[in-house]
Amino acid sequence: MSRTAVLFIPFLASAVAAIACQQVWPAQFWPYALLKPLTTALVIAYAAGRGRPGEARRRALLLGLCLSLGGDVALLWPAQGFLPGLVAFLAAHLAYLVAFTRGVRLGASRVAYAGYALLAGSVLAVLWPGVPAGLRVPVAAYVLCLAAMAAQTASAWRVARGTPPAAWLWRAALGGLLFLASDALLAFNRFHTPLPLAGLLILATYWAAQWLIASALPPRERPQHPPALGPQSL
Repeated sequence: MSRTAVLFIPFLASAVAAIACQQVWPAQFWPYALLKPLTTALVIAYAAGRGRPGEARRRALLLGLCLSLGGDVALLWPAQGFLPGLVAFLAAHLAYLVAFTRGVRLGASRVAYAGYALLAGSVLAVLWPGVPAGLRVPVAAYVLCLAAMAAQTASAWRVARGTPPAAWLWRAALGGLLFLASDALLAFNRFHTPLPLAGLLILATYWAAQWLIASALPPRERPQHPPALGPQSL
């Protein structure tokens, strides 16, 4: 069994269990409180085994995942932890932005940035009347960083098309889009209209986004060992 499968199976099981706890037993805090960070920790373990050690993109991507883990823990307490969680995820998006500007200039694809600016602006316009005055500046800053991160993942993929890195970077582009979708659902549910099955939709898109972003690091090459000498080689 490949290393990806070894980690994906417990990741998927943990994500499904966390969502089930949140949806079916919302009054039971501790099972969900343990499973939510565990699921993100499994994504970190997956990313840690990919890419080249010491590579700038890998370091920044791992930092973004660790900051996301901090945000997950903060948001276990939605009222008190909302602002700390928002700051942690804002920093995570900045780390991802750094990761996907390694070898690709910021804003390399104007089409991607224009598309995400339009999308993020539309979402913010719908939500703005329901955002409390004290949260408007941090929410606007967060949306700006999230949209820039998603646009940069798409830019990195577009620039790499036709080259070997494109085989991995399309996953980051899809992950960036899903991250924006997850946070848009979360914000709509919080500031506009409560959504049916909100936890399922938000968490499923969130963890799919994180796994895909981690998958933008190529698998680590195994060292090539010389063939063993046998009698026929002597």
